[in-house]
Amino acid sequence: MEKRLHLSLILGLLLSALLALTGFDVHCDAIRTHVLRLHILANSDSAEDQATKLAVRDRILSECGDLFTEVNGFDAAVAQARVNLPALEAAARKELDARGIDQPVSVALAPVSFETRTYDDVTLPAGEYTALQVTIGEGKGHNWWCVCYPNLCIPAASQTKEVTRALEDKDADVVTHSGRYEIRFRIVEWYQQLREWFTHRKSRQGCALPAFLWE
Repeated sequence: MEKRLHLSLILGLLLSALLALTGFDVHCDAIRTHVLRLHILANSDSAEDQATKLAVRDRILSECGDLFTEVNGFDAAVAQARVNLPALEAAARKELDARGIDQPVSVALAPVSFETRTYDDVTLPAGEYTALQVTIGEGKGHNWWCVCYPNLCIPAASQTKEVTRALEDKDADVVTHSGRYEIRFRIVEWYQQLREWFTHRKSRQGCALPAFLWE
């Protein structure tokens, strides 16, 4: 009974904080719907599979890294990705073949949930993004991610310019000056974890509560 009361108090405080930060989450939603991410899943966490993941990353960026440099807008970026799915998959397949690795590889556009992530000077809020997802083998290893649009798979000096070009001024300020919003990023991440837990709990057996409740 005491544990349930403790949990209820935590959830109540969290929801109150979230309601107070509704304006910030509007900016987070705008960011999520204007960013196309690249997400590469390794076959496993073995040293060999992790090295293969990075080699596939390098091959894709080498052969297809300029696909999004001239696109104008998120919808155009998604369309460009969709048209080039076969070429992206072929690049990944070429690298696996060159390394003598007989594992399947697939490339697809898919909704993917991410935690709050920082890429050099840019911080992206937690939540669901459209991602160009590369799955190697069973896809059970640690992932590597980048941002196709705005094009952040580029030298850091160009990142702020690319973000500013893709987002409204206030939204761009959120991702490029994350220190001002650190606590709010954390609360949004908690909210995303809690929402995902409630969404999937009915399909899980003996599911645990979100990890942040016990941190």
